[in-house]
Formats: sequence, C-alpha cells, structure tokens
Amino acid sequence: MAEGKGIQGGLTNYGDKDFAAYLRRSFARSMGLSREMLDKPIVGIAMTPSGFNNCHRAMPELVEAVSRGVLAAGALPRPFPTVSLGEVFLNPTSMVYRNLMSMDTEEMVRAQPMDAVVLIGGCDKTVPAQLMGAASADIPAVQLVTGPMMTGRHKGERLGACTDCRRFWGKFRAGEVEGEEISEIEGRLATTAGTCAVMGTASTMACIAETLGMSLPGTAAIPSVHADRLVAAEECGKLAVDLIQNPRKPSEVITEKSVENAFRVLMAVSGSTNAIVHLTAVAGRLGIRISPERLNEISDETPVLVDLKPVGEGYMEDFYAAGGVGAVLREIRHLLHLDTVDVTGQTLAERLDDEPDWVDRRVIRSFDDPVSNEGGLISLYGNIAPQGAIFKRAAATPDLFEVEGRAVVFNSLEDLARRVDDPDLDIEPNDIMVLKNAGPVAAGMPEAGYLPIPKKLARKGIKDIVRISDARMSGTAFGTIVLHMSPESAVGGPLAAVENGDRVRLSVADKRIDLLVDDAEIARRLEQHKRPELQNRGYRGLYSRTVLQADEGCDFDFLTQEGWSKENAE
Repeated sequence: MAEGKGIQGGLTNYGDKDFAAYLRRSFARSMGLSREMLDKPIVGIAMTPSGFNNCHRAMPELVEAVSRGVLAAGALPRPFPTVSLGEVFLNPTSMVYRNLMSMDTEEMVRAQPMDAVVLIGGCDKTVPAQLMGAASADIPAVQLVTGPMMTGRHKGERLGACTDCRRFWGKFRAGEVEGEEISEIEGRLATTAGTCAVMGTASTMACIAETLGMSLPGTAAIPSVHADRLVAAEECGKLAVDLIQNPRKPSEVITEKSVENAFRVLMAVSGSTNAIVHLTAVAGRLGIRISPERLNEISDETPVLVDLKPVGEGYMEDFYAAGGVGAVLREIRHLLHLDTVDVTGQTLAERLDDEPDWVDRRVIRSFDDPVSNEGGLISLYGNIAPQGAIFKRAAATPDLFEVEGRAVVFNSLEDLARRVDDPDLDIEPNDIMVLKNAGPVAAGMPEAGYLPIPKKLARKGIKDIVRISDARMSGTAFGTIVLHMSPESAVGGPLAAVENGDRVRLSVADKRIDLLVDDAEIARRLEQHKRPELQNRGYRGLYSRTVLQADEGCDFDFLTQEGWSKENAE
C-alpha cells in the first residue's frame, strides 16, 4: 500500500519513517491481524459507550454491525473510544463538555491512521460534537446515530422521555400526583436503549445530520432497538469504504445551502432550541454563518408539519413509521436547495425522486394542512438581547405572545433554587420571571431556562408564565420561554441590568424582547456590574476564557474557521 494510506497513514515521528512503519506493523500484528488485513484501507469507528450514558447502551451492537459492513466492503475496521456525553449524568451541564468532545474527536480522527471514519453517537451533545470534530478534521466521515427509545406505558397511557417526565413532574409539584405514583412513573418513562422518544435535542440533531447529508438517507428516526438500526449501521460501514475510493469530505457536504436546508427541517419538525446553537457551531467550523434575520425568514416561510411531542401528540417511533425525514423533505421540496450532495454522492433532488412517496398524515402533515403555519423557532432582538435570543413559539402559549409584565429576578441558579418555591415569593401570573448568570461563561449554559412554575402559582392551576434567561432549555420542554439571551449577563450583557419591578415587554409579532427602562439608566446599572468570579483551572478555565456567546454557537474562539484564520493571519 502507498505511504500515507491505511496502516501507513500518519506515521509516528521517530525520525525514521521506514522504522516507524515497521514498528507500527509489528505492534498491529500483536492484535492478531494478518499481513493481508494490514494491507487494506482503514475505516475508523468513533465509538462512545459509557456506563454514564444510557442513550448509548446499544453501542456494542452498532460497532459490530459497522465493522461487519466495513469488512464486507474490503477494508479494516478499527473502533476507537472518545469522550461520551450522557446528558443527565454530567455536572454542571453536558454543554460544558461538547467542545471537549469535539476536540477529542477531531484530534483522534486526525492523529490515528484511518482513511474514513464512522461516528456513532446519539445523546444531545454527542452528535453535534462529532459533526464539529469531523468538519474540522475534514476526512471522509459518516454520522450514525444510536436512535430513539421506544415508548413505555402507565395506566394505559403511552409515555416517553422526557416531555412526559416534565409533564408529570409539573403535576407532582402542583399536588395533582402523589409521591407513590411519581415513583411508578419514574420507571416507565425510559424503558429501552436509545435517546429521548420525542423531538428533543437528540432527535432534532439526528434529523439535522441527515438533512445536512452527513448520515445515510432514511436513518435519523430508526428506533434504537429496531433491527433496521443494525442494518443501517452495516450500510454505514460499507459507505465509509466507498468514501475512501470516492472521497467526499465533510467540507463538501456541509455547505451554506445544506445548512439552510437543515434550518428548514428544524422549523418543519419544530425541533429543539438547542439545535440552533449546535448547527451554528458545526457551520462555524467551516466558516458558514446564517444570520438571525435569515433564520427568521426561513421560520416564517416554513410551516410546522410534524405532530410530535413536545408540540404535538406523537413519538419518534411514530415519526419513523410515518416516513421520517424523507417525508418532511418532500413536503417542503419547493423551499429546499436541491443541488446539495450527501455522503452517498447523490443530490437531494435525486434522493427525493428515488424515494417512495407514502406518508402517514396523522404524524406528518401536508404543506397545505400544517400543524402551524409558521416555523417553530424564531430569533428575538431588543435592548436586553442586542445579539439576539431564541423563542420556541410552537411550544409556547399564544395568549402570552404579546405581553408586558413586572420582572421577578433571580440572580443565579442557586438563587432560583432557594426562592422559587418560597410561599412569600412576590409573584403573580402576569409577571415575567428573569434568570441571570446562567449563560455559557457564567454557568456553562445549562438547561435551566425552563424555570419551574413557582409552587404558589402551580397550585392555583397556572400552567405557563413568561420566563427569560441567558440559559438553554431541553428540547423536550415547553412553555413561553425566551432563551440564549446574548450577550449573557455575566459578561456585562444588558440582561444584567434588569431589576425586580422593572417592566419587560415581549412581542412575538415584532420579534422583540425589551426592558422598559431608559437607556441612560441601563447604562448606569451596567457600569456598576461586577463580573462573577469564574473557574480558571484546567479545561473549565479554558472554557470560561474562550467560549463564544450563544449567537456564535458557544464554540471556542480558536476552533471556528474565523477564529483560527485570524490567529494565523496575526
């Protein structure tokens, strides 16, 4: 085999290339590999199993199936581990470690001898981290997702993590469900391997990976425990070998046009707010930026077509059976860039022409009969969010779209936890809850934007209240919630100026969120703002010093194409 390919690729530097090749082959032979196998091209398999990641419980089967496909196509599979991010098992939030995983993925793909790579992940931050790493490493890559869970049952009702988790927890806080029953429900919400059973962040990112062209067509929604998931894994292994012979790099697949298509699908499926941050970060690795104004245009032009929780009734297993991403793409075909090319080498137009046109209209509506006439997500601007904020209108209460209310301020996550259920909390249903210091620099931007309804209101039957913050919320959550306010309060963003009793106005029609305080007074308050003390040791210190704001994807400044291009120029 020619130098630089297969086992000879990226030789360890001993100052003698021939010796390095000889030594590597010798150690490879110790793995029980024959000389014949060592002469084949290599497909790396980035695997992410972990005892702290329930979403990846089926990883061994997937690795075996991918390996089977690689061997059948005439190459050598080499699985290797990277960081694994289990959403609910990480403190303070998995978002802090997304960039770490992306760096791990990029460097291991680049440093180890492989001619193509299959990336296996599923949990919320795992797929974006792998796509970010693949975009930066830019060797032929295929994204394989682990797939969603199947639903459970409770008293004849279907349950799925985690929209139903939040729904029943809200009932428990309101006193509508007793402790014994909530314990029963706890064991019935997440009953199989896989990611959340609704259109949360994991499922949204799976749909985005397929729309970008980085995954095999038709594979985003296959349930984790379905036999088709293993068949898809095997096909990914075969495709990776084809990518060695017919190279198509991530930079050729992830383009401005395919990113716009992904935003279209995000709106049509009413996906997670988190996907905006993640897709922005993936695109930023290749110097692609879709402006908030363009995002709003796409949203206003693209109806919500998928009737799934948290904004509908169905679950991901229903979405798969109904036609999946392909059915959604066909419905919005006239809005898409059809000349984009996916990892198989076909254009989007060719894919849609070849696919069967059956669709279950109970789950995926027609363009002329949508769930909602407008896309699920919009960007807001205003004097407390000059770089923007995100609002999921599809999961919000329309009666709260045009409101003005009194601010009830929580200065930190600890302050929120301490006071939100205090019986003496001064709050009314028409007030606006404000959380500060929960952004990327201050707290790693946790999914704390879904502020709990204070118990004193919940027990009066209040189901929703306007909430604003510089945090994120789970893709499985719902409510009238303004998120990702940028710049965050910790770095002196105008959100830091909001005080108890101030008036705040939300206008979804105008796409604005404003503090009704004189500009001079806001400036005076910000002059007195003190940046909170941050961690400065190790990775967390690196994170605090270099993480970008939400509108730039919360990537590290030195990892974006713009960032490292600027460094090289200097």
